[in-house]
Amino acid sequence: MRGAILYGPGDVRVEERDAPKIIKPTDAVIRTFATCVCGSDLWDYRGINPAKDAAPIGHEYVGIVEEAGDEVTTVRPGQFVVGSFFAGDGTCANCRNGYPSNCLNREFVGGCQAEYIRVPWADGTLVATPDLPTDAQVPDLLACSDVMGTGWWAAIAAGVRTGDTVAVVGDGAVGLSAVLAARELGAERIIAMSRHEARQKLAGEFGATDIVAERGEEGVARIKDMTGGIGADRVLECVGTEQSTQQALNSTRPGGGVGIAGVPHGVRIDGTALFYSHVTVQGGPAPVRRFLPGLIDRVMTGRINPGRVFDLTLPLDQAAEGYKAMDERRAIKTLLRP
Repeated sequence: MRGAILYGPGDVRVEERDAPKIIKPTDAVIRTFATCVCGSDLWDYRGINPAKDAAPIGHEYVGIVEEAGDEVTTVRPGQFVVGSFFAGDGTCANCRNGYPSNCLNREFVGGCQAEYIRVPWADGTLVATPDLPTDAQVPDLLACSDVMGTGWWAAIAAGVRTGDTVAVVGDGAVGLSAVLAARELGAERIIAMSRHEARQKLAGEFGATDIVAERGEEGVARIKDMTGGIGADRVLECVGTEQSTQQALNSTRPGGGVGIAGVPHGVRIDGTALFYSHVTVQGGPAPVRRFLPGLIDRVMTGRINPGRVFDLTLPLDQAAEGYKAMDERRAIKTLLRP
């Protein structure tokens, strides 16, 4: 089969790889219908996450079940499924408490920019759609496998509720999805922090009521100026840098909440400042599987269209161009068709 391999910074190649097989009776093999490049893949692509060896890449996927292990009961061959980037057994205490991305037996589902993938713990990881989706619904469902699920998590982690004023730090696919999530959860005012016209436009279409282009201390000052001097009720951090995290914390009112969905790189939080802020912080790898049933229902009923974050679609063989376009910010998110 064909699959993308990251050889080093800026070096993605699509090559022949061994097709996956059932290894454990809890596995499923998926024929990938669509996959994509994630903003978090760029940490590896740029060499910020150092890699020692060439490795398959990608962790977002939708497709058709080709084969299921003997112990798999919730999905069957021929079904269209959406899965999360962490596989969980669905039965451990952490899974039962709503944190399958912290499953005691979790496995990372990698190498998904390929024609076929093996998904461990299929029962606890995959969700079948009620019917085969239309071509138009495929990008929306693919978004649910990560960025929409992660944006939703940012909103849940921050505690977004009806009537809130919400600020979203980050205008990538996760940040834009977080805007959509905040709207769905009832936020009255949604402030998208973005400097890019195309992303600002999509944020507005997803539900943003205000746009703030300033960053850092200037961005914090703008948020406070817009909120009577105290800050937003909830702030969704969707980048993962020191600046974006500090911006999120400082933009939140006392008693408010911050949801951290960006994978942190070099982030340090001042414990004393956090203590005196009265701000609640929750984050971590998004428990996407927890949200998939509801998100799939929203997509299949036409309530949300998160696949609009994909503004570049390429065949899998052109994965290198998809990475380059995102790295150069010529694309928000690249969808790849195997």
